[in-house]
Amino acid sequence: MCQLSEVFVMAEPRCSKRILVTGGSGLVGKAIEKLVTEGGAGRSDEAWIFLSSKDGDLTDAGQTKALFEMHKPTHIIHLAAMVGGLFRNIKYNLDFWRNNVHINDNILHTAYEFGVQKVVSCLSTCIFPDKTTYPIDETMIHNGPPHNSNFGYSYAKRMIDVQNRAYFAQYGCRFTAAIPTNVFGPHDNFNIEDGHVLPGLIHKAYLAKKNGTPLTVWGTGKPRRQFIYSLDLARLFLWVLREYDEVEPIILSVGEEDEVSIREAAESVVGAMNFTGELHFDATKSDGQFKKTASNAKLKNYLPDFQFTPFPQAVKDTCDWFCSNYDSARK
Repeated sequence: MCQLSEVFVMAEPRCSKRILVTGGSGLVGKAIEKLVTEGGAGRSDEAWIFLSSKDGDLTDAGQTKALFEMHKPTHIIHLAAMVGGLFRNIKYNLDFWRNNVHINDNILHTAYEFGVQKVVSCLSTCIFPDKTTYPIDETMIHNGPPHNSNFGYSYAKRMIDVQNRAYFAQYGCRFTAAIPTNVFGPHDNFNIEDGHVLPGLIHKAYLAKKNGTPLTVWGTGKPRRQFIYSLDLARLFLWVLREYDEVEPIILSVGEEDEVSIREAAESVVGAMNFTGELHFDATKSDGQFKKTASNAKLKNYLPDFQFTPFPQAVKDTCDWFCSNYDSARK
């Protein structure tokens, strides 16, 4: 693989693919970077370029074009987005809509203008209809409105699928999308107020253990989620980029049988952190969407032997990383 610099992997003459990763300093971007630089997943014909928000504002079309002119990507993994937890989404639905629509349109249209061979964008299972049958699958994205708590983010992400189909129909572009379930792992956003449920629980447990106070979980603990470890997701993103040729999206998830309740997730964190205090659930706080069980049948058809990291081990690894990197972790 081509040589790594501080910001991106520099291309040498033999590198025929220049793979630009937007959101490269985030949870999934860091996991992909780890695999291709340390985990032996890089290839000699690939130059990897990891961008962060410091490199340019993707809501601005001019800055987006300047980044393409600088790095000349042939392939893109598009992870950059305005993201947040349940309560931030409820408060800022308009901001989530506008910022993500601008980001996604700028990336996809500039990729078309520059002749990028393939774009893999990252969606989310929260984009699926709130009122639906389970398990949800890739054909059901547009079957009804999403949950009201995050409709701005959800509709903006749905438009990626619309644009992918339109760019293929009109110009033959090979743009597609992957739909992960709830991602967690090292380099997550562990902010208690604005982060997602599992990293928020890990941070809360850390503080409760340190201060000798009870661990309070917002909500009843009854909602159920499928969690996927970021390093497993990174392996799957590499496969989608290199091998998956459909424009239709694909769900990247553990199986339905691996779905856990928020209570069970909290108990896993308690065990991994060796927290021995009291565990409370504050039912006055919103639970959000009760479930969004996703089918990974399409993924299993392609990769029947793919092995996911067991949830307790992935939680333990994430907790250990957070404790070891507490001062520098996003929180």
